[in-house]
Amino acid sequence: MVAEDQTTFIPAKRPNTDYPLIDSDPHWRRAFAYSRREDWLEGAGLAAFAPAFLLLTERYAPSFSGKGAFPPVFRLGVGIGILGGIGLVYQKSCLRLYGWTENEREQQMDMREMVDKVKKGEPLYGASDLTPYHQGIAARNSRYSALLFHIVPWANFVNHNQHGVDTAKYYQQAERELEAERLGKATR
Repeated sequence: MVAEDQTTFIPAKRPNTDYPLIDSDPHWRRAFAYSRREDWLEGAGLAAFAPAFLLLTERYAPSFSGKGAFPPVFRLGVGIGILGGIGLVYQKSCLRLYGWTENEREQQMDMREMVDKVKKGEPLYGASDLTPYHQGIAARNSRYSALLFHIVPWANFVNHNQHGVDTAKYYQQAERELEAERLGKATR
C-alpha cells in the first residue's frame, strides 16, 4: 500500500488587534511601498542618531586615539545608523499591515492594488518558482517576523499565497467594479 501525498495547510494564527489584518507576511517590497512619509522621517532621525552621537562624544570626550582612528569608526556608525533607520521604516510599515496600528490608508491601498490585479488576471501576491511546499516553509519562517526585527532582521523575500487574509473580498470588489463599468457603458 502506497501512502498518499497529503498536504496539510495550517492557517496563520490571527492575534486580536484593534485594526483589520491586511497581510500577516508582507513581501519586503510591499512593506516599503506601503510605508508613510512619517516612517521615513523617523527612520532618517534614527539613522542620523548614531553619527551625531559619535561626533558629540568625540567633541566633548575625545578618545585621543590618533588622527586616523575616528573616520573608520564614524563610517561604521553611519552604516549602522542607516541600517537601523531602514529597519525602523520596515517594522513600522509591517505593524500597520499586521493591524497593530492604525491602517486605514493601507486598507485602501491594498484593496486598490489587489482589485487591479484581479481585473488583470494576475496572481494576487506575485508568481513564484518555488514549490508550494517551499513557499509554505518560507511563509512560516517569515510570518510576523517584523515583531522581532530589532533582534533578528528577517523579512519575506518569497512570493506565496499564505498571507492570513481571505482573498474573496478582492474578487467580490472586482466583480462589483466590473459590473458598475458594464452598466455605465450600457447607459451611454
